[in-house]
Amino acid sequence: ILSPPQLGRAVTGWVQRAFQSTSSAAAAAQSRLAVEDEHVTEPVQQECPVCSYNEWDPLEEVIVGRAENAHVPPFSVEVKANTYEKHWPFYEKHGAQSFPVDHLKKAVAEIEEMCNILQHEGVTVRRPEPIDWSVEYKTPDFTSTGMYAAMPRDILLIVGNEIIEAPMAWRARFFEYRAYRPLIKEYFRKGAKWTTAPKPTMANELYDQDYPIRTVQDRHKLAAEGRFVTTEYEPCFDAADFIRAGKDIFVQRSQVTNFMGIEWMRRHLAPEYKVHILSFEDPNPMHIDATFNIIGPGLVLSNPDRPCRQIEMFKKAGWTVVKPPTPLIPDDHPLWMSSKWLSMNVLMLDEKRVMVDANETTIQKMFENLGIKCIKVNIRHANSLGGGFHCWTSDVRRRGTLQSYFH
Repeated sequence: ILSPPQLGRAVTGWVQRAFQSTSSAAAAAQSRLAVEDEHVTEPVQQECPVCSYNEWDPLEEVIVGRAENAHVPPFSVEVKANTYEKHWPFYEKHGAQSFPVDHLKKAVAEIEEMCNILQHEGVTVRRPEPIDWSVEYKTPDFTSTGMYAAMPRDILLIVGNEIIEAPMAWRARFFEYRAYRPLIKEYFRKGAKWTTAPKPTMANELYDQDYPIRTVQDRHKLAAEGRFVTTEYEPCFDAADFIRAGKDIFVQRSQVTNFMGIEWMRRHLAPEYKVHILSFEDPNPMHIDATFNIIGPGLVLSNPDRPCRQIEMFKKAGWTVVKPPTPLIPDDHPLWMSSKWLSMNVLMLDEKRVMVDANETTIQKMFENLGIKCIKVNIRHANSLGGGFHCWTSDVRRRGTLQSYFH
């Protein structure tokens, strides 16, 4: 009879070998051998490839999204509530079809160059699988086509060595996880934890079907009242509504993240991590990182157009709050899914290097005044799909340890 430590070693050895097995029969045979052998050696400990606690430790490995075959989501109520009315005719015309092909080609080229620059800066770059997003799918609750795998930040939240797969809130993104599964399985085999949050049904009850939005004023009023297009029917959240600072993780209730989703995360991460809810004067809250972007220990970019209602708690904790300058992106540039404030949606390569829009000279000057070197990249056409550098990436590994930066 094996003692508990011996049994633990035996089972660990079997699990490792079972991953490498090509058939269930071989795995079963190996399990019998493992249990019979009391002298199983300890598995070789390899460093987990997934480890990231904040937004600024030295970046070593990153997932960068794909613009290929990106499709406009069908113009359903949750999409309407997250897009500005000037773009509604675009969605009504192009919903469930490809984004303009020439525009996509330019976006693909920009992201390829971004990957090259990241690699030049010493970062390992990984990519999701190309998928046909035009395929229509049907569940018992809804029918939709897909969208893209352009924004890893929206679906993958890395907390330490754990990959948390977000349940998302748009029906067009229900199967987006499929593009990332080969990568996630590889990381899992190499020691990462892997959690998938409860998958929502996305039934009609999850959405306020009569959400009354006609103008920006409507949105301001509804957001101030705490009324959003998503209800509390079941948990939902996008990973990009969370931003990490070691043991403290900050989140907003938004059009895509409800309180049930936030509570699921709070319970899942407790007691090691604290989840704090922030709120902003934002007419269209969807993803926190173009509103409140933590870029260093005790250093945060806070959007002056969307002030944080809890900002005093940061100031009292000794944090430096920086208000970025007004974006320079021209009015006629299409931003179908976002605001101009993607200028502050930057990716920190470490505390002293930032990947920033090559066209945004005023925010570059702001970073330089903070002693941060700018790695300038142009992704203007990629911006049109709804994200800046932070959105287009998910940092898999940063060289650092779990610390508390908030007291």
